[in-house]
Amino acid sequence: MTASQLHSFILSAVRLCPAFPARFFLLPLSSAPASVPPPASSLESKTMASAAKYIQLAKTLPPPLQRFFARWPPASLQPAGSPPTRHQEQRPDPFRSHEHPVTGKWHDAAYSCRRQAQLVRLAREHGVEDLLPPTSKGTEHRLARRVELGLRVKGTGVGQTVKGRIHERHMIAKMEQRRKAMLEMPKLMTAWKRIGKRNWTKWPK
Repeated sequence: MTASQLHSFILSAVRLCPAFPARFFLLPLSSAPASVPPPASSLESKTMASAAKYIQLAKTLPPPLQRFFARWPPASLQPAGSPPTRHQEQRPDPFRSHEHPVTGKWHDAAYSCRRQAQLVRLAREHGVEDLLPPTSKGTEHRLARRVELGLRVKGTGVGQTVKGRIHERHMIAKMEQRRKAMLEMPKLMTAWKRIGKRNWTKWPK
């Protein structure tokens, strides 16, 4: 889904849901394409033609995402200088704990980690994950943590090693020592034939 299609999809969802504030779908004038506006008749026909398509797309947006975007509208879709909503005044970031400006006490996030994961999953399925605030349950954050820490098996991350048992830890050094001994075997056999068993002193320890 392209950026223009995503934007139109969200605007259609907003117009269908009365819980959304009207300023949510007001965009700055700088985002509008610099072109000559078409006649009113052609504009109305295009709007009516695309209305049915975007209505169907808006129906696929789940109610939890609609409620979330109504309470915390994305900053990228708001005009400059627009006043914050009531929920934004109480909690600027619903995914993080914040300190109360009066009491100085820390309040938990509005959405728990489980609900954050549910919202991220729904947004990813509908292609609007980029509109959510940063969260530890996001796809990019999880992939970065997977690369840094590895799988659930301890020792598979970056710079980590699996402890293993003692024979497993010594296996590489032992095999390297065995390889060198096999390469030096012809020289050892020649020395054995020249010195003999009686005068041989290089016995293995």
